[in-house]
Amino acid sequence: MTLRLSNKHALLTGAAGGIGLAVVAAYLQHGARCTVADIGAKPTPELTQLLKAYPDILQYVPTDVTQGAQVDALINAATARFGSITTLFNNAAVFDMAPLLESTEAMYDRIFAVNVKGAFFVMQKVLAHIVAQQVTGGAVINMASQAGRRGESLVSHYCASKAAVISYTQSAALAMAPHGIRVNGIAPGVIATPMWKNVDALFAKYENLPLGEKKIQVGKAVPLGHMGEPGDICGAAVFLASDEASYITAQTLNVDGGNVMN
Repeated sequence: MTLRLSNKHALLTGAAGGIGLAVVAAYLQHGARCTVADIGAKPTPELTQLLKAYPDILQYVPTDVTQGAQVDALINAATARFGSITTLFNNAAVFDMAPLLESTEAMYDRIFAVNVKGAFFVMQKVLAHIVAQQVTGGAVINMASQAGRRGESLVSHYCASKAAVISYTQSAALAMAPHGIRVNGIAPGVIATPMWKNVDALFAKYENLPLGEKKIQVGKAVPLGHMGEPGDICGAAVFLASDEASYITAQTLNVDGGNVMN
């Protein structure tokens, strides 16, 4: 297999499971050095397996992306171990939902603290590092969602947070273009991650459905006929991080089985 990322040092947030973990594995398989972060004090068992398999090119740094000092410490740990960061996979996020009239300020604050404030300032700090280090081929991949392309009555805050990610991706791409740094996004559709157990339970509560029914419904509604898997995001994540995408910036790529067409 061609090692498409052998000259890259990628920093990945939200990397302990689901899409983040799958992308970590793909980046490692393509030769990238990887500094990975999640909020847990210790890596998950799945991430621990990768740490054992790739001890020379992978490290884990517990990080709360809403805390600027912890993000600074993450960047310092990354550079101390593997040198200048070339690539950011900006994935840390949380989900919650409620009917619009029942949605609380606490829910809003939590979603926007992680999905918008955290994502923006992680991106800003990493971009400042890339500019200062005069990194060649710098790239940021922000994780958006199909939810950022449209509103949903039960998911207003999450949809708005992911729409903000798409907008920040465009603005950052324009700001970074003079530095030769690319900023793109990925908007997954419905992906069968561990988080979907919680999502399904919330839909069951608010739509009066049996547990598991919403997951079946959304899978059938995808034009390709099924939910995606975390691995389905990896091709786009590797491509956008690689030099093959050197003329692509300010784009958010839908990887959703045809749910959104643009």
